[in-house]
Amino acid sequence: MLKHRVIPALLLHRDGLVKTRKFADPTYVGDPLNAIKIFNEKEVDELLLLDISATREGHGPDFDLIADFATECFMPFGYGGGVSTLEHAERLFRLGVEKVCLQTATRRHLGLVEQIAGRYGSQAVVGSVDVKADWKGTPQLYWAADRTTDADLKGHLDRLQSAGVGEIVLNSVDRDGMMSGMDLKLIRRVASDLKVPLVALGGVGELDHIREAIDAGASAVAAGSFFVFHGKRRAVLITYPAYGALEDLLST
Repeated sequence: MLKHRVIPALLLHRDGLVKTRKFADPTYVGDPLNAIKIFNEKEVDELLLLDISATREGHGPDFDLIADFATECFMPFGYGGGVSTLEHAERLFRLGVEKVCLQTATRRHLGLVEQIAGRYGSQAVVGSVDVKADWKGTPQLYWAADRTTDADLKGHLDRLQSAGVGEIVLNSVDRDGMMSGMDLKLIRRVASDLKVPLVALGGVGELDHIREAIDAGASAVAAGSFFVFHGKRRAVLITYPAYGALEDLLST
């Protein structure tokens, strides 16, 4: 087991796997089940599946599709997208999901975090926090479902922790899909305010970026483009670093 988790984050759009740049222009990159099978073969420790269309289109999780994922997935996986009730979470856990990742629900119904954490434990609920810089460069909460922003980043993080989330997935909108490095200043700022693990997401383009995020305070690093694209032309290639390479990278 690696000292720090390195997590592929797959974006679902309807029943396909896509990748975005700065949360826009989703590009189809393949069949999610095929990607899961490849990650099984690579012996990935954990997977994160995020449905980016469910809440925006006004529907809940696609339980039939998630059931297919659970059947094929031999590693722990978390799911986010359209989860708005305790019943949704219960059904996901019955299917084999280990963590539910909540974003819009934490804005509209923070009590849902308390309900899930109270019944299943804090380790079962993840707070998803997207951050986008304003014109001054100041980090703002970004609500992907309706594309609005909110200046109260620290307050929201405090409320999530008080409600019982077991960890925070912090995604930089401005770094999403760019593969040019993570927002280390943002990671340091948020990590210093957290009492729960921080999973940094957005910007990984090489192994050293993962190490830099860990050094900045992240407990784990998630990435999308880094695991689905290859080369300057971004040819689709589902892959994952060799265990030994990650072990060497994260050994200190």
